Amino acid sequence: MSALVLISLITPPAFSHDAPKGWSYPFACCSGYDCREVPKKAISERPQGYVIEGTGEVVTYQDARIHASPDGQYHWCSIAGADDSRTICLFVPPKSY
Repeated sequence: MSALVLISLITPPAFSHDAPKGWSYPFACCSGYDCREVPKKAISERPQGYVIEGTGEVVTYQDARIHASPDGQYHWCSIAGADDSRTICLFVPPKSY
């Protein structure tokens, strides 16, 4: 058996999962389960950046973890999808929404 075939048999496929409105979260952000849509009140915009209200974590406006939300909603990706862990990615609505 070739090494490539063997690797494909023991390596799980890298799939993303879909947001409620049907677009896919990038696998690098979600590992298949870390992302979810959150209410607008879960994220606040302050001078220092976006604040995750549940944890108090600040994600600065220049942070590479910030992505434009294709559906105009906030989506938060956190470690293991936990409400008390740190941010992996944050999808924010464009200012036009």
